[in-house]
Amino acid sequence: MTSGKRPTAIVADDEPRLAQHLKDRLAALWPELLVVGVAGHGVEARSLIETEAPDIAFLDIRMPGLTGLDVARAARSDLHIVFVTAFDQYAVDAFEREAVDYLLKPLGDERLAQTIDRLKRRLADDQPAPDLAATLAALARALPGAAAPAGRLAWIRASAGNEVRLISVDDVCYFEANDKYTSVFTAEGEALIRTPLKELVAQLDPDRFCQVHRGTVVNLAHVATTTRDLAGRVTIALRNRRERVAVSRAYAHLFKQM
Repeated sequence: MTSGKRPTAIVADDEPRLAQHLKDRLAALWPELLVVGVAGHGVEARSLIETEAPDIAFLDIRMPGLTGLDVARAARSDLHIVFVTAFDQYAVDAFEREAVDYLLKPLGDERLAQTIDRLKRRLADDQPAPDLAATLAALARALPGAAAPAGRLAWIRASAGNEVRLISVDDVCYFEANDKYTSVFTAEGEALIRTPLKELVAQLDPDRFCQVHRGTVVNLAHVATTTRDLAGRVTIALRNRRERVAVSRAYAHLFKQM
């Protein structure tokens, strides 16, 4: 960082009281730091990072719209990121194993001071921000529910033969109604859950999963292409599955711009 330039940061937390508390403690423990914005959700945090170009981002893990992990994935590579989390010791162990800067709620001055000292050294020495690509993937796997908005389904217990598998919803290509059950299709194969599709839909994030047929729900992250034939029928090609998924006429309008 250029000598004489004040370091800058943003704070992102969907609980205004906690965001203000962190801002106040930063002001007390690191007066030189300039907090250039406070975001109340992930989309706002991403926007602040783009417009303010801060040196540091303090990101709450659980935020509506985009999680802290989502924001970090899209951030520029030189941004120093500190995750703020209320997760239990299991999650804290994951953070420490991956050597990620984190603050545990409720915030304590001693732990915050340690993080500040580390950030000061990195900025003073012009050290690059750690490469978070592999770390974020590991954290998403290690922290059940971290990639899902509060109240949304993050993991599924499904039967595959004689085994019971724990499947992240991020890995699901699509769900398909199967009598009183629901088939779960991933890149690795097919499994079965006892939850009816209608009940399952209510638990999925509507920004990530789209119903394309009365009996089919697709994970949009796994959609490769859509094709419309001369009769107006739309089918979906998936990134990691060979079969194509049919879109009923009632839902075809959702894919006009894809």
